[in-house]
Amino acid sequence: MSEALWLALAAVLSLAGMTWLALAMEVHWGQVMHRPTATAGTRRLLRTLSAVALPLSLLACLMADRPSMAVLVWVLLLVGSAVAVALLLAYRPRLLAMFWLFDLRFHEPRAPSSS
Repeated sequence: MSEALWLALAAVLSLAGMTWLALAMEVHWGQVMHRPTATAGTRRLLRTLSAVALPLSLLACLMADRPSMAVLVWVLLLVGSAVAVALLLAYRPRLLAMFWLFDLRFHEPRAPSSS
């Protein structure tokens, strides 16, 4: 695989990892999903996905370049991904919902039933 593809994969993994880490927090989950907090199992899964994606992004960087340059690029990708997630949380939080593949439905608030 070419260097550009490895770096693109590293960027996607870094962004996904940072998004999953943010979604594991109750406040950000509510911002993005527009519903109450995620279950403990969901939060644990999001943290696990993040813990897998971020080192895999380092591995992709290492495949693209020599170690000294790869670590520098990885740190820059982490910073860029963290800033991107922070800005999306501030301005367009719903866009981050696409990273939670298990529930892509857009929930509309239901009107209370009059019984």
